[in-house]
Amino acid sequence: MHCNLIPENELGIGSKIKLAVCDTEHDLYWRMAIEVAECIAANNAKGEDTIMVVPYGPLGPYSRLVYLVNTYRISLKRCTFINMDEYLTDDFKYLDTSDPLSFRGGMDRIFYSQIDEELNVLPENRHFPIPGEESKVLELIQKAGKLDMAWGGVGINGHFAFNEPPEPGEQCTPEEFLNRPTRVLPISRETRTINCYMNCGGDLKGIPNYCITVGMKEMFMAKKVRMCMPRDWNAGALRRILHEGENPAYPCSLFARHPDAVLYAARVALQSPVPEIRIYNK
Repeated sequence: MHCNLIPENELGIGSKIKLAVCDTEHDLYWRMAIEVAECIAANNAKGEDTIMVVPYGPLGPYSRLVYLVNTYRISLKRCTFINMDEYLTDDFKYLDTSDPLSFRGGMDRIFYSQIDEELNVLPENRHFPIPGEESKVLELIQKAGKLDMAWGGVGINGHFAFNEPPEPGEQCTPEEFLNRPTRVLPISRETRTINCYMNCGGDLKGIPNYCITVGMKEMFMAKKVRMCMPRDWNAGALRRILHEGENPAYPCSLFARHPDAVLYAARVALQSPVPEIRIYNK
C-alpha cells in the first residue's frame, strides 16, 4: 500500500522511528518543552552539564520552556545551546539581528531575554554555526564529550535544520548524507516557499537564498533526536519519513538508524495528503 493510503491508526507501525501523537499543535509544544526541561533538570541533579542542538522554529516550545524554567527554577547555567541553523545573505554573511528573519535576534527576543537572569544560559554558551568556522560545532560537542539532544521542526521536504535533500539527479547514499557536516548551502525552493508563506506574507523574494546549518553528522551524535511536525502541511513528509524507508530525499527518514529518535506529530499532520475522491478500493 502506498504510504499516503495508510490509515491514521496504522501510522508508525513497523517504523524504527517512534511516532508520538499529540492531539493539537499546542499539546506538541508542551510535550517538547517538558522533555527539554526534564533533560536539563536531570543533568542538574547529577551535577552534569547539558548540551543541546536547538532550533529557532517551531517557536511554540520556547514560551512554554520559559514558563517551566522560571516557575520551577530550573537553572540553565550549565547548559550549552547550539542553534541548528541561520539564514545568510547572498555573500554568506549573517542577517543583522534586527532583521525579523534573523534566528539569532529571534532567540534573544523569544527566549534568552525572557529567562530570569539568575537562571539563564551564560552568553558564552549560546552558539550558532558560523560561516567560515563550521568546525566549531563539532569541537563543542567533542569538548563536552556528549550531545544530550537534538530537537527541532521538520521541513516540508522532510529536512532537519537546513539539511536539504540532495539536488535532483545528485547521487547520494544514506551513508554519505549522514556524513554531511555543518556547512553553508542554498535553500531549496520548496523550503523558501513554505517559509515565505509562514513568515513574510508569501513574498518568495523575502526569504534568503542561503543558510548555514548544523550537519546530519553532528545531529546524529545526539543521545536523543526529537522531530516536531505540528501542522497540516507536514502530512506528506511524515508518511514518507515513517514508511518509505531510508532515503536522503526525505532526510529525517535516516533517523531510523538512530537508537532514540521520536517524531512528535500533531493529529492534523497524520491526515492523508490524498483527497478522499482519489482513495480507491484496495
